[in-house]
Amino acid sequence: MKYLIVGLGNPGVQYELTRHNIGFLTLDRLADLKGATFQNDRLADVTQFKHKGRTLYLIKPTTYMNLSGKAVNYWMQELKVTPEQTLIVTDDIALPFGKLRMRAKGSSAGHNGLQNIEDTLGNQQYPRLRCGVGNDFPKGRQVDYVLSRFPQEQLDQLTEVMDRAGEMILSFATLGINQTMSQYND
Repeated sequence: MKYLIVGLGNPGVQYELTRHNIGFLTLDRLADLKGATFQNDRLADVTQFKHKGRTLYLIKPTTYMNLSGKAVNYWMQELKVTPEQTLIVTDDIALPFGKLRMRAKGSSAGHNGLQNIEDTLGNQQYPRLRCGVGNDFPKGRQVDYVLSRFPQEQLDQLTEVMDRAGEMILSFATLGINQTMSQYND
């Protein structure tokens, strides 16, 4: 059984430690823990590893956040995986920093990356792991907030958050989404 795990973010050093790139950061951490190395391939940086008889393909789209659907659609076709075998890891301002929530489907809630995936796939029926980044920004400053770097206090906690997200990704691939949601969602 194979799974496609997509971390959302923007390529480029100027975005590396920004809130919007928590999907990239989470996949980088998981790949490091599994001894996997990303290589640039079609529309994404890609790596893979085996875990308990499953093959997990991790991708970080190089298309920029607003065009993430193009990379997701390409790799779903290339790997011949269904939406149920695909997990999108993304930032979420509706959740406090560090809170993680997995969902089997749902709306984009104004997230441009999720909206583009929804538009490209033609539906909202794909699992996602929402990583809370908080919403401590003045009205109208959402873009500046998500494209800004984590403050030091949150950076100090980020590894723990990414490790828990990694556990949820592995659980998704081995135990399934329902058991993962009941075990990890608060």
